[in-house]
Amino acid sequence: MAKHTPMMEQYLKIKAEHQDAFLFYRLGDFYEMFYDDAINAARELEITLTKRGSSGKAEGIPMCGVPYHSAENYIKNLIEKGYKVAVCEQVEDPKTAKGVVKREVVQVITPGTVMSQSMLKDSENNYISSLSQFQDGTYVIVYNDLSTGENRLALIEDGWEAVIHELYNQPIREIVISSSLSEEYQKHLKEKLNITLSYQDEVTFNAEYRGLSENLNDERLMKAFSRLLNYIQHTQKRSLDHLQQAELIELKDYLSLDMYSKRNLELTETIIKKGKHGSLLWVLDKSVTAMGSRMLKKWIERPLLRRSQIEERQNIVEGFYEGFMEREALRDALKSVYDIERLAARIAFGNVNARDLIQLKQSLKRVPEVKNILNQFKQPEINTLAELLVFPREIVDILETSLVEEPPISITEGSIIKDGYHQKLDEYRYASRNGKQWIAELEQKEKKETNIKSLKIGFNRVFGYYIEVTKSNLHLLPEGKYERKQTLTNAERFITPELKEKEALILEAEEKSIDLEYELFIGIREKIKEYIPALQHLAEIISQLDVLQAFATVSEENNYVRPKFVDKKLMIKNGRHPVVEQVMTDGAFVPNDVSLDDDNSILLITGPNMSGKSTYMRQLALTVIMGQIGCFVPCDQAELIIFDQIFTRIGAADDLVSGQSTFMVEMLEANHAISKATDRSLILLDEIGRGTSTYDGMALAQAIVEYIHNNINAKTLFSTHYHELTAMENTLGNLKNIHVRAEEYEGNVVFLHQIKEGSADKSYGIQVAKLAELPDALIERANTILQDLESGSKPAPITDKIESGQLSFFVGEETAEGETKAQKKDNNVIEELKELNLFELTPMEAMNALYELQKKVR
Repeated sequence: MAKHTPMMEQYLKIKAEHQDAFLFYRLGDFYEMFYDDAINAARELEITLTKRGSSGKAEGIPMCGVPYHSAENYIKNLIEKGYKVAVCEQVEDPKTAKGVVKREVVQVITPGTVMSQSMLKDSENNYISSLSQFQDGTYVIVYNDLSTGENRLALIEDGWEAVIHELYNQPIREIVISSSLSEEYQKHLKEKLNITLSYQDEVTFNAEYRGLSENLNDERLMKAFSRLLNYIQHTQKRSLDHLQQAELIELKDYLSLDMYSKRNLELTETIIKKGKHGSLLWVLDKSVTAMGSRMLKKWIERPLLRRSQIEERQNIVEGFYEGFMEREALRDALKSVYDIERLAARIAFGNVNARDLIQLKQSLKRVPEVKNILNQFKQPEINTLAELLVFPREIVDILETSLVEEPPISITEGSIIKDGYHQKLDEYRYASRNGKQWIAELEQKEKKETNIKSLKIGFNRVFGYYIEVTKSNLHLLPEGKYERKQTLTNAERFITPELKEKEALILEAEEKSIDLEYELFIGIREKIKEYIPALQHLAEIISQLDVLQAFATVSEENNYVRPKFVDKKLMIKNGRHPVVEQVMTDGAFVPNDVSLDDDNSILLITGPNMSGKSTYMRQLALTVIMGQIGCFVPCDQAELIIFDQIFTRIGAADDLVSGQSTFMVEMLEANHAISKATDRSLILLDEIGRGTSTYDGMALAQAIVEYIHNNINAKTLFSTHYHELTAMENTLGNLKNIHVRAEEYEGNVVFLHQIKEGSADKSYGIQVAKLAELPDALIERANTILQDLESGSKPAPITDKIESGQLSFFVGEETAEGETKAQKKDNNVIEELKELNLFELTPMEAMNALYELQKKVR
């Protein structure tokens, strides 16, 4: 068997150290991949799979490659699919190498560690996380955003379920765990979070990062932090000077939102489309910087619990709200501020270019203007923020004197440093420019002496400078005037000793000039790196300003009001749903009041489907969240309680991954709420019990309400179609019946979307079915059966076709002998309908099945 070539031996040795990544192996102007990497990359990237030699295999080695200059797009594609890419570069000059050129992996790019601007979303953080489990049953989660340098830790003491809820609520792309974490837990992470799993068992603390851990005084926190830092260092293999000091998240300082509530309330993305449009974030995001958008998202995910912090934000929002002209001036100034936070990270990381630094300079030059605008406000809190805005004059001066205003993207091709910045560079440039001027003068001189007007002096990288004369003019040249260099189809190219001498001076000057410019740029970047902490502090203040002015802007545009915070009674006057009112196209949103206190802690809501029960419940939760992040709220007046947790069960959804039915999901979410809630929590439960039989569902619904009333006393909104439950108002002292008003007009139901006291008198289910355009004959039959049921008699089955030709869904067990072809077809459909087990179908599967049956009887 033939041996591998030296190059393939090198490849296989490097690949053995990076089994979990695609190895992009640099060969000239391409990154090549071999074996399984090539097969998988060709499939994922839709590129051509070829073969290389045999290297011991008759069929050859699978191989594919991507051009070096466009590799970033291919890497981005793989990263977005959850893969990792190990970038292997040549680390010695091929001209001086003996044998195979030395190569090393210079960076492992993973979903959680991307730094390229094209792979990041401006308005979203890109978190990598680590999870560490300890003997005492606690867990530590560490979050890092490499693109900003942020480090945060959370200590979880409430078990594995709390870990999943915490991780679900953050935009994590990758999680680093111990290889000893149980397979069951690893499976949970993959199924629930759908993220890339990575492994790091080394938790020894690296003294290099001592400054980052000064806030950590717990060995568990140190080990967990070290796990993530060691992984980042192992993959990135470069300076991480932009990493910020670790911040411990005190979970008790924030309103807790489990993963069900975040999903059901559509705080940052919608349930169906998984997009920002239609979410609370979409409504509130009037920020004008990328930094502000990212901070707003973090605030929505962690509403505050401390009243003093909330009211401090409110005071600033109120100041911006009242100062319209100043706020607009502030927005205009901030529009010119680039992403200082990520620019600072890229400076430390070493992938910043001259254009990035010009953007940084332009951003920093707006700081005095922003500061002056803030000083025009009277609110002390705004003035405090103005004082924290420190203009980094030294950075601006460095960049002002060193870089040209419109530099190229590349930092290795020159033309980025200003004249006068460095004496030696000026000398090289003078030599180059002077030489080129000499050549231009030589061209004019030769044209005049030879009387050949088409004569020209050109340049290419192969032959250098040359004098070109067309063949039709060669007879005009004096014998021996030039030395022939190259023959073309229609011309001859010549050189002279003097021209070659000038060429050597020019090229040497240009080469040295470019090399020196690169060195100078690296030096400038290192100088700016010293100011990274100041830049990060500045970015933090600007982000806060941007979010708070966004709150004022959206509040002014949408007529929101400042809520007061009270201890006992929640009161909202003419409250509105912040998202629904923005997407409505058929008229104004109907506002409603909400009142909850210790004597009326549970509101039992009845009323028909489509009437607005779920909207009413969601708008209360969203109003609470908006209030606790410091924003004004959509209503005429509001007195809010500061809640510690929000639990929701709204909407039907099967958990297909876990194989759980709608009813099981419903019960799990209800159990989570009643087992975790306190008397300072808000619980929203919608149609509990509908996934099982009527009596089972009704019994469970009543028992849950009674349990909350007698054992938790949390503020609760409970909507139901079980009108029998309204009788609980007579036995549960803190429960109050309310209903969504609807009226019948000429046989149709009219939804008024108004909340009134008392219970609904009927469900209007048949009227809703009529709105859905079910067959008229079916509607008539349903009304007949309803009248029979309400009178206490048993509905009589029918076996004949009804007038419209549509089949009754209430046919008897047997059909008459000698049935017609149409009757046979109808009875076949009946049998299919009987065989359907609706409770094993998802809502979409059930709709598809009914659609197919309907087609058969039409």
